[in-house]
Amino acid sequence: MAPKVIHGAIVHSISLGEVEIIENGTLIVDADGVIIALNKSSDEALSIPDDAELYHLSPGEFLIPGFVDTHNHAPQWPMRGLGQGLHILEWLDQVTFPVEARFADADYARRTYETTVCDFLRQGITTASYYGSRHAEATRILAEICLEKGQRAFVGKCNMDRNAPEYICEQSAEVSLRETRDCVAHIRRLPGCSDPKHALVKPVLTPRFAICCTSELLSGLGNMMKTDVDLAMQTHFNEAQEEIDATRQLFPDLAARSEADLYESFNLLNQRSILAHCTIMADYDKERLKALECGVAHCPIANMTVGGGFMVAPVRDFLRREIKVGLGTDSGGGWASQILSVIRQTMIASNAQEVISQGADKGLTLEEVFYLATLGGAQVMCLDDQIGNFQVGKQFDALWITTTTGLQSAMTPREEGDSVRTIYEKYIMSGDDRNILHVYVRGRRVAGSGQ
Repeated sequence: MAPKVIHGAIVHSISLGEVEIIENGTLIVDADGVIIALNKSSDEALSIPDDAELYHLSPGEFLIPGFVDTHNHAPQWPMRGLGQGLHILEWLDQVTFPVEARFADADYARRTYETTVCDFLRQGITTASYYGSRHAEATRILAEICLEKGQRAFVGKCNMDRNAPEYICEQSAEVSLRETRDCVAHIRRLPGCSDPKHALVKPVLTPRFAICCTSELLSGLGNMMKTDVDLAMQTHFNEAQEEIDATRQLFPDLAARSEADLYESFNLLNQRSILAHCTIMADYDKERLKALECGVAHCPIANMTVGGGFMVAPVRDFLRREIKVGLGTDSGGGWASQILSVIRQTMIASNAQEVISQGADKGLTLEEVFYLATLGGAQVMCLDDQIGNFQVGKQFDALWITTTTGLQSAMTPREEGDSVRTIYEKYIMSGDDRNILHVYVRGRRVAGSGQ
């Protein structure tokens, strides 16, 4: 791959609430896909590699970092939008488990995951944390396809050895743990994935949630996480009252105070833990997540349509406490495969939380939500030293956005005199995948509506 020099408008997050807009910048990306220079003015001197490919963004175009999806169920992609309004356990039994059971068929898994990964890439999701099904072969296939298509991904075999229909429940904790170890080893043997620091695709431990896992299974997964400092873990956490009540019945001692105590007792909570939803959170839960440096995957679309009630995570309070927060499509509890939809619903949810909290938790700004979709998500996945913005030394995961004046996309039309800030805001709040001209991961073009 040749080095790249890209000149034009650049937009990225520096910190929570601080978006830097560079109207006439230049990015230099080396042959390994690493950003080696970011010049913010055309007046600055440049040292351009002799073999570099030169790109110029036209007026109305700009670069943003790739979107990070911190919570995504890959086998649920074909069922997005189904079962809306059902309570969480009903939704699992009636919709989810029958769909996920199809992934016992490796040919079906391969066909479906081919389109799944391509869809998320065309939506600008350059990094995803994927739950697979409970099937080891299908999980290995998902990891291989992510690598083939060039998507940065965490891929985990879902663990569930109880409280699921016989046709999908795992035979035992022993079998589940053995297959999990095999999947971890397989992913790390994929080309370029042996070095956890630089791997594009990485394994992640994935207990579905405590309801579906025996103590033996949770204990075994916790031991894996404790002894392997490169393994992340993802699970559902305090998602809905029905789920919380069922967990407390299954673990009357460990869950007496909170799910935080439960998962911590099994060595499953640390800075590499990605906890989805976190909608019903006592102060004690928040204190434990902060102390243990866990990350939250905020999934507002799913929280308001599946689960049983209008559930709003206290994101402002998480941020006030300096708890890491990213965004998740939760495909298919969430009906959207677009982070843009999640961004918009996050703003709606935060406005609702401001009302619920009687003004104590102010609604999130566009700058803050854009941060959650990019750098915040990278922090949740412990990848912020590699991706999330265009800081020199990070890898070039980026979206080349083109804005439109007519009916070429859903975006509010660009008009003469619009500033970069204006067209950026129009795209975030009203654009779609047709505005994503090119998608880059580690400097390689992997998707986009352009040629």
